[in-house]
Amino acid sequence: MTRDDTCAGVDSRVVETDRLETHVLEAGDSDGAPVVFLHGNVSSSRFFEDTLVDLPESYRAIAPDMRGYGDSETKPVDATNGLGDFAGDLRAFLTDLRIDESVTLVGWSNGGGVAMRYAIDFPEAVDALVLVNPVSPYGFGGTKDVEGTPCFDDYAGSGGGIGNDEFVSALAERDRDPSGEASPRKILRTYYVDPTHEFDPDREESYLTGMLDTVIGEKNYPGSAIESEHWPGVAPGDTGVNNAVSPKYCTLDEITDIDEDEKPAVRWIRGDSDQIVSNESMFDLGTLGRMGQLPGWPGEDVFPPQPMVDQTRAVLEEYADRGGAYEEVVFGNTGHTPHVEVPGDFMARLEEFLSH
Repeated sequence: MTRDDTCAGVDSRVVETDRLETHVLEAGDSDGAPVVFLHGNVSSSRFFEDTLVDLPESYRAIAPDMRGYGDSETKPVDATNGLGDFAGDLRAFLTDLRIDESVTLVGWSNGGGVAMRYAIDFPEAVDALVLVNPVSPYGFGGTKDVEGTPCFDDYAGSGGGIGNDEFVSALAERDRDPSGEASPRKILRTYYVDPTHEFDPDREESYLTGMLDTVIGEKNYPGSAIESEHWPGVAPGDTGVNNAVSPKYCTLDEITDIDEDEKPAVRWIRGDSDQIVSNESMFDLGTLGRMGQLPGWPGEDVFPPQPMVDQTRAVLEEYADRGGAYEEVVFGNTGHTPHVEVPGDFMARLEEFLSH
C-alpha cells in the first residue's frame, strides 16, 4: 500500500524487508546524505511530511512508519528488549535500501528513544542524532529522580496499563469527533502542540489520520499489563509499545557506554511547553496523583512526577563527560512537536546541525 495524499515532492512506497513490510515517505536526492526521521507513539510519518519537503534537496530524506503504525505492517512488539524491535526493523530497512554510510537520525518522542537504541546497538551506523522532545533515557513513568530510580520494584505505574481507556477506545473506533476530553482530535490540539497553536485544516486531518492509524491491542498500543500490589495497581506486561518504554525494559542510558570514538554528535531539541515529555507530564501518574486526579496517590516521597527533562539532561551530560558532544536547543511557546509548530525555526537548527 502506498499513499496518494502526500505533499508534492514526497514519494510514498512500501519496502519489504526480512522483518517487516515498511511504508516510507521519501524526498530529496537519492544519492544525497541520508537523514532518517522517526516518528513518535500514536503517530506516523505524516508528522514529518512537511519537514521532508522543507529539507534541502541535496539530502536524502527518509521517514518510515514503524511496526504497528501508519501504513506499515503490523507485528507484535516484544517489550522485554525495550525498543529493540523497532531498532532491528530500522536496521533491516536501511540495509534493504543499501544505505552503507552512517546516517543522521532525527527521532521525535518515542522515535527519539528508537534513535538512541539504534545508536547503542549499531554505533558505527550513526553519524549524528537529533532528539526532538525525546522519551527519557529511563523510559516513561514509574521513576522518581534523575538517576531513574524506580518508584516500586515491579515498576508499577508504568507500561500498558496506565493508558487512558477512553483515548484507547477512541483510537480503535477511529473517532474523528473533537468532543470528549480524551478524543484523539482534542489530544492532538491540546497536548501534541502548545494549545495556542492553530493547525492548517488539511494538515490537522492528516495528522489525525496518522494518530488513528495506530494498531490497538495488548501486542501493540498500549500493550499488556499485570496486577500489582503497589499504586496504582498495575505494572508492565511484556508486550506492546508502552511496556517497551517502561523503565522495566527501557535502558537508553546505555548510550553513555558507546565507545568515545563512535559517539555521534547529539542535538537535543525541545519545546518549553511540552505537556507529554516534561518534568511534570500530564500523562505521568505522579503528576496526575499530585493534582488529585487519581485516588490513593502515595505522595511525593513515593511517587513524584517523573523528572523526564532532567533525566535526559543528566544522561547527556554524562555522555559529554565520557567523550561525546551534545547541545540543547529550547523553543519558547512550543509544545511536543516543534517540527510542526515552528517549522522554520526547527529547520534552521536542523540544517545548521547537518552542515557541521
